[in-house]
Amino acid sequence: MDRATPFDVSEPLANEKERVAAAVANENLRENGKPFQLVKYISFSSLAVILISLIVFSGFITQRAKGILMHKSEQYASLLAENLNHQVFFQFTLPTLIADGEIRLSRENQYARLDRVVRNTIHGFTVEKVNIYNPEMILTYSTDPEKIGTQGDLGKVFERTLQQESVSVLEGEIKSFLGVKWTGGMRQLVTYVPMWEERPLTYKKGKVLGVFEIIQDVTDDYVNIQRFQFIVILSCLTLMGVVFATILILSSRAEKIIAGRAAVQKKLEEKLHQSERLAALGEMIAGVSHEIRNPLGIIRSCAELLNSRIENEKQKKYSSIIVEEATRLNGIVTEFLDFARPKNVRPHECRLENILERNLSVIEPECQKRGVVLERHYAEGDFTCQGDPDLLYRAFLNLLANAIQAMPEGGTLHVATRVLQGSNGNQMEVRVKDTGVGIPEEMRKKIFNPFFTNREKGTGLGLAIVKSIIDSHHGDIEVQSEEGEGTTMIIRFPVHHQGKRPVDNEG
Repeated sequence: MDRATPFDVSEPLANEKERVAAAVANENLRENGKPFQLVKYISFSSLAVILISLIVFSGFITQRAKGILMHKSEQYASLLAENLNHQVFFQFTLPTLIADGEIRLSRENQYARLDRVVRNTIHGFTVEKVNIYNPEMILTYSTDPEKIGTQGDLGKVFERTLQQESVSVLEGEIKSFLGVKWTGGMRQLVTYVPMWEERPLTYKKGKVLGVFEIIQDVTDDYVNIQRFQFIVILSCLTLMGVVFATILILSSRAEKIIAGRAAVQKKLEEKLHQSERLAALGEMIAGVSHEIRNPLGIIRSCAELLNSRIENEKQKKYSSIIVEEATRLNGIVTEFLDFARPKNVRPHECRLENILERNLSVIEPECQKRGVVLERHYAEGDFTCQGDPDLLYRAFLNLLANAIQAMPEGGTLHVATRVLQGSNGNQMEVRVKDTGVGIPEEMRKKIFNPFFTNREKGTGLGLAIVKSIIDSHHGDIEVQSEEGEGTTMIIRFPVHHQGKRPVDNEG
């Protein structure tokens, strides 16, 4: 075929079917992807719910741990206060009353005695400070003596303690969300315990003499709990992050697989539509060709008979024209039938180089006439393919003829073979390259369509027949062309027998 104005009677039907096939493939892709999208949505939603639930649960655990810590600290302070009350009463209050007749902590010896008793009692305990208030809420003793004698401001807590009720207050606690503290600071548990009069040899308590204020530093305990909560949250976030990343990778891989399957399905549908179109077209062509061929044979026979009997040269010229055109028309009908009838492949073990040499020997005179230089480059060895030599001869002859016609001003026709090594086995490759006018980009996808031609006398079936023959041999054909620089036809066949021949890596 030469490169001029194209004509393709099957193009509108092909384009319409291609659009339908593309729409069906896209719809199938969407339908195939819907269940997976739903699964991915449910997975992500479930993970988000699990993550939030774990964070809330960690906050609950933290608050529960803080409650347990506070309860233990209160018990610790109550036990300490009971021991302190016993020691103060028997080692300070009674001895002082017996010795001095009254208690006045303003006296240095009494204060020193009380301080010694208190410090000996709290020694080894984690206590920051101990204060003692009298019933009038005046600070009468403290391990920090700077504020002794000052009026306290304890409010209802003091009143509840005077009613023989122990009260604990956490100071320095910061408001939090789900138990998470975003700022630090000291936290102290202040426990108020009544100071009562001891009654020997009985479990009953006497009257309340004052109030013990025991201050414990629980900052380290709260920091450890907070650190534990952060570890739990970070572990949850890390775990969820790994799960999210895994799902994203798997979903991305699955989407690619689905897209790949959709693409394969689209190609199969296109091939199916092409086969259906060609089958219908072949049936039509076969019927029409048979109807034309019979009267055409009669016309040609009659014209030949007339030509042999006519003596008038002018009339004989007209009869010769009838014979010539009838012969040409018979060739066109034969080409139609070749395209329409199924290709009955009679496979033999054959070398493609031998078939190509037969083709080149036939076209060599035409190449010399047109000024076309033939170049051969065959890979050495005895690799063979399973194929029908006659059908392959016809296919290569069509390609070589097209290449010659693409170089009306002469040029170079290069024919080469090589063996490619691929993942699906070795392939035999044949390249037919010309230095002709090339094929415009918009025409490259159409050149294998039946009846697509740009020659005034062409049928547009040559390359369609070539592709049909190559497909029947389980091969494939590829076109590489640049307008004004030439065209390369690349044909690949599966290798049947592997001999000692250099093998190229495919690509």
